[in-house]
Amino acid sequence: MKQDLSLQLGQKLIMTPKMQQAVKILQMSSQELHKTIEEEYNENPTLEFTDISAEEPVSTDKVAADDINNLAEFLNNSSNRTSSSFNKESFDFKTIPAPTQNLADMLHEQALLTFTANQQHIADYIIDCIDERGYLIMSLEDIQAAIHVDINILNNILERIQTFEPLGIGARNLSECLRIQACYYGFYHGISAAIIDKYIELIGKNSLKKIAEKENVSIIEVQDAVNKIKQLNPKPGCAYGNEIPQHIIPDVTVQKVDDTYIVLVNQYTVPSLHISDLYRNTHNMDEQTKSYVEKRVNSAIWLINSIEQRRQTLYNVCEQIVQQQKAFFDNGFDSLAPLTMSTIADTLNIHESTVSRAIANKYMETPHGIISIRKFFSANVTSTSTGEELISRQIKTVIKELILGENPVKPLSDQKLCNLLKERDINISRRTVMKYREQLGYQSSANRKQYS
Repeated sequence: MKQDLSLQLGQKLIMTPKMQQAVKILQMSSQELHKTIEEEYNENPTLEFTDISAEEPVSTDKVAADDINNLAEFLNNSSNRTSSSFNKESFDFKTIPAPTQNLADMLHEQALLTFTANQQHIADYIIDCIDERGYLIMSLEDIQAAIHVDINILNNILERIQTFEPLGIGARNLSECLRIQACYYGFYHGISAAIIDKYIELIGKNSLKKIAEKENVSIIEVQDAVNKIKQLNPKPGCAYGNEIPQHIIPDVTVQKVDDTYIVLVNQYTVPSLHISDLYRNTHNMDEQTKSYVEKRVNSAIWLINSIEQRRQTLYNVCEQIVQQQKAFFDNGFDSLAPLTMSTIADTLNIHESTVSRAIANKYMETPHGIISIRKFFSANVTSTSTGEELISRQIKTVIKELILGENPVKPLSDQKLCNLLKERDINISRRTVMKYREQLGYQSSANRKQYS
């Protein structure tokens, strides 16, 4: 029997081509594995797809020793095995959710319900000039020159488009975007209107005193107005995107049954294969045909076993992740625990690189959404007093708690945050604090300052 692993001089362990294929399959994404299966299916007449709703297919370890029947007829028919055969027979694509609707399609649908046939082509042209943020990036004068429509008609149609969802769509600048939303919510008046129309840049600099002086109002009134304005969406189109996003189908689903989390490797992400029942008798075949058949059957069995090994390894790794990260599944991202791939590898008695390959390009559906499995293994930061490892996400959680609990009139500076973290045995630099604060979406202490 041939060995899958070979020894060279100096006792150096090398992998045979078959072992290399198994490793490659382990780290493939579902999409890449589909392509590999399709290619092998088109080249190998001994492979068939298994109907997951049907009875169990013939065991591959028995089929390898079984004879093959009606080979000539089957080989003749197999010449027509194409990509289309793969798509039809692999698995039920109805289980894949439809892609999310993009911004342009959503606006065009609303236009169909709003405008007359004569107005429709004008509205469509304007909508096609709206970028992924939701802003009109072509002036009405340029649109007029392009489609030769009266400017008043263009203004009228644009104003109606600006009533579409999402609120603020079709604006030509930030002030107009905020104005549309403020009008809808009923606070486009007084100091709020003045800020939106004249002082947007000063909001970004938190120069509230300057606004109060210019408008001759109290800083409290300015602060209240700014708080309302900050609730508006400056980029209303970004929630939809400019293109249809590719829907991620999770490789693994974790479900809670009673008080236990169950790991399920999704059967629809990879089609199931088996050896064709037609290969049963080779008694009357010549040696050349037998050799060809055995080669194809062995290749098919190796592929099937590699796919099963991929599934089993992924299951084992994810089961360990669930055990190690139970707090996350109960409470969410803020409860992610420190976890390294070596911890999982040691528990399963496999190499760390095997864990890395098993989770590469794989996604898990959790009670808190679909996430990359790599998210469970975060970058580490060492705490100086205890030597324990704290993941960066946990440090961000502490920073977030400190900022949320600060006095808004005297917000915490990055150096103060750094000092407070040291009191909790988290020793990181002020620059790292600033980086984490910005990643959390918080401005500097000067720009967070509010006025009582």
